[in-house]
Amino acid sequence: MSMIAFFGALESGLIYALMALGVLISFRILDFPDLTADGSFPLGGAVAGLAIVSGLNPWLACVLGMGAGAMAGVVTAWLNVKLGILHLLAGILVMTALYSVNLRIMGAPNLSLLGEPTVFSPFIEGGNGFWVRALVAGVVVLVAKLVLDWFFSTETGLSMRATGSNLKMAQAQGINTSWIIILGMAISNGLIALSGALFVQTQGSADISIGIGTIVIGLAAVIIGETVLSAKKMFWITLSVVIGAVLYKLFIQIALSSQTLRSIGFGPQDLNLVTALLVVIVLMLPKFRTRLLAGLGVRKSGKSLQK
Repeated sequence: MSMIAFFGALESGLIYALMALGVLISFRILDFPDLTADGSFPLGGAVAGLAIVSGLNPWLACVLGMGAGAMAGVVTAWLNVKLGILHLLAGILVMTALYSVNLRIMGAPNLSLLGEPTVFSPFIEGGNGFWVRALVAGVVVLVAKLVLDWFFSTETGLSMRATGSNLKMAQAQGINTSWIIILGMAISNGLIALSGALFVQTQGSADISIGIGTIVIGLAAVIIGETVLSAKKMFWITLSVVIGAVLYKLFIQIALSSQTLRSIGFGPQDLNLVTALLVVIVLMLPKFRTRLLAGLGVRKSGKSLQK
């Protein structure tokens, strides 16, 4: 794998790390299986893209995209906690509706950003773009991670963790769980939309189809992170998700550039197939890890008995 390909995978992994942090909040913290991500990711890209084309500052465009994603999360949570719609169905409904919303925003299936300024433009000089974009994305991810670490140490953040761990117990403690779920879903989809806003600026266009498989990538990143760095403290949990997203993209890049895969007919057009296979492997990792640790435990106990 070339240096440019490595930094490209690193850049993509860091951008998707924001999305994975959002998935962490909904699936792990709140225990809310949310499929809105497949709609809020392109929503953030569409809003940011339109804002940039309209002449707004790229950073402000990212904030607007993030706000739009947060609103999508609020709608999903509201359908669940106020109307009693099953959370999985609520996410599907909002995701489906966002497809039309995104088309309305862009006015077409895609929106070109070629020649437009981006958040990366001020830092790019000559041919350093391949690593500068990864560096800028890394700084954004670091800030988001530290803010989340701080938030989950506050009373509201601890209430959110309690709500996801045991809803009835949290309600018994006087926590307004409906408000907490709405807030958590807003933060989750806001981060996912921010990821989409940065993604379209690296790709040079916003497209209606960029959200396909977003939730799969996010879950894979979370699971890889948990497998590599199992932890209970929030600092290490969020760090593991970032590491998981980067490793996931690196694995995809290595797989697609592998001579073995090329020799049997795999190519860039098989990205989704390779992604699906990798996710299957990732889902199996925790089981293999448990069996391995159990086997090591048996061996150690056997040695101690012999002694």
